[in-house]
Amino acid sequence: MASDIKVDYREKAYNLLKIDAEKILRLIKVQMDNLTMPQCPLYEEVLDTQMFGLSREIDFAVRLGLVDEKDGKEMLDSLERELTALHDAFTKK
Repeated sequence: MASDIKVDYREKAYNLLKIDAEKILRLIKVQMDNLTMPQCPLYEEVLDTQMFGLSREIDFAVRLGLVDEKDGKEMLDSLERELTALHDAFTKK
């Protein structure tokens, strides 16, 4: 029973972090489409702040033992790759 609860908390923590990563991607997409160019300091500030916040969330979940460090790093790396691809596509327009 306790093992089931631990797995459930791990799944919930990972899913919540994944949702936060998806929110960052959507936020940056909206910003690029409607507000600012990637070279704008506001764009960079939002991106840096959001990525820092997510990295701290992941670090906290890792320290609690709810997310494996490797999985947390992969989540950040994946988001960074998606954001880079989005940035590259936008600047090639």
